[in-house]
Amino acid sequence: MPSAKRLFREILDNDESFRLFCSIAASGESQGGWENARIAALVPAEERAMVPKITRHGADEDKHGRIFTALLRRRGLTPVPVPPETDYTMLLERRGIGLAHDKLRRDEPLTVRDIVVYLAHSRVTEQRASEQMALLRRHFADHPDIGRAVRMIAEDEENHLAYCHEELLRLARAGHGRTIQHALRACALAEIRVHRDVSLAVMAHMGRILRWPRAKSALLAAGIRAAYLYERLGGWRRMVTLAMPERRNALGGEATAAPEFV
Repeated sequence: MPSAKRLFREILDNDESFRLFCSIAASGESQGGWENARIAALVPAEERAMVPKITRHGADEDKHGRIFTALLRRRGLTPVPVPPETDYTMLLERRGIGLAHDKLRRDEPLTVRDIVVYLAHSRVTEQRASEQMALLRRHFADHPDIGRAVRMIAEDEENHLAYCHEELLRLARAGHGRTIQHALRACALAEIRVHRDVSLAVMAHMGRILRWPRAKSALLAAGIRAAYLYERLGGWRRMVTLAMPERRNALGGEATAAPEFV
């Protein structure tokens, strides 16, 4: 099985595969920015204290989208359309995970239960994002082209995950524990399936671009399916546990700018 570092280096070194990777990442981050902005605008009166943190979360996601677009621009590349089968955010929505975009487009206040659903969805997806960025930071923190972007985004993802833990624990103490538990479990079980399907689709596209031998593509697909099996058998539980984070009030300040990219 090729190492994660070697695999990503192949993608990074080829303009077309790098173009697809950054386009998918930028689209997902920008979508997250829009969702958080709409949620911030619709927060119910009893949870208005959360608005600055939700707004900060959305601003960070928007920033990440601009960073990925800027990485493309540095190489003289433009974004490509995101293949539907690789659209992680939209595939989760179609499975009923998170708040539906139709709801967010309406100017009707959300309920506290909606906020719980939003935070549970964020806690699960930020776990995935934090793990993926930690992997990239471990291997590419000092890379001359993407190192600074990787370090910045990884730091933000850790803040987002800490924020979700802290807010969900606060709501659990307020009596929403059963709703939180149900929402986390449903989201985690859906997310691991979507992540498997998106990973298979992305690797299939990368294999065509990079002309991987059939055996290599089959080996990578088998690895993705094995990872899903591990998560289905119990690995998903890491996505639903809650613990008070070391980083308290992680989104309590202003969003950090990225002048070196945008």
